[in-house]
Amino acid sequence: MTQTNPDIRADHRVVLVTGPSGAGRSTAINVLEDMGFEAIDNLPLSLLPRLLDGPLGGRPLALGLDTRNRDFSTNALIETIDQLGGWPGITAEIVYLDCRDDELQHRFSATRRRHPMAPAESPEIGIAREKDLLIPVRARADILIDTSDMTPHNLRDELHALLNPQTGSFMAVTINSFSYKRGLPRGVDMVFDGRFLRNPYWQPGLRDGDGRDPAVADYVQGDPRFAPFFERVHDLARMLLPAYLSEGKAHFAIGFGCSGGQHRSVALAEMLGKALAEDGWQVSIRHRELERRQPAQTSSAARPGDKDR
Repeated sequence: MTQTNPDIRADHRVVLVTGPSGAGRSTAINVLEDMGFEAIDNLPLSLLPRLLDGPLGGRPLALGLDTRNRDFSTNALIETIDQLGGWPGITAEIVYLDCRDDELQHRFSATRRRHPMAPAESPEIGIAREKDLLIPVRARADILIDTSDMTPHNLRDELHALLNPQTGSFMAVTINSFSYKRGLPRGVDMVFDGRFLRNPYWQPGLRDGDGRDPAVADYVQGDPRFAPFFERVHDLARMLLPAYLSEGKAHFAIGFGCSGGQHRSVALAEMLGKALAEDGWQVSIRHRELERRQPAQTSSAARPGDKDR
């Protein structure tokens, strides 16, 4: 029977970071270390009970779990997650970093590294093999972050918003804007379609702007259907967020979509983010399509997974 160290604080926080190779795990561990976590990467699962039985100190703990570890298995990780859920004095969270297959292939191609799950085969085979292995773990994640279009700076900002130790006792809320042409963002809990609102794209003076511009936002708000829609969305969020918080959810993601992801969805995300922040929620806002337009995103700048392979 495992003995629990009496020195473990009742609110000691353990964050497990995992995901497919190249998705940004090492970058995330470095970010969490900078945030004040005691960070350990590539920890064998068999050593985790011994680590938690020892003195943990006052800092939260971040553990990077890699499929390349010699004792890694999906069943072993699921068992570890279940054990942590009942471990006295431990609050455990699972952060799963995901990434599109084509972007993972690009990252492996750029670094000319072999995939650890297919060292003698193509990266595509290794990526598919590893993602299949991690399906049950992904389903158990408390926080899912898609790093496909992120730079290390984007990932840092996202982790600060979601896992800052100073605000870790609260539920973090992320508001996303996106284009339906590129599909739904991964990990979104609730989605609203803004395509019924009048489109600033068809106004020559507004086309080149985006939903953060006051003129564009005013145009969107000027649609007579906007006010009743936004009021109902805000009321729904006000009702649901406390309920999810009481259920122990650490992160809740809301998405607004439109045709191009530049105007209506951006304006809606900005407005709801401001309203929820005024309500006292910890809010971060991500505009997927606007991020893709930034030079740092489209150049050969480092991606979150560049150090993970």
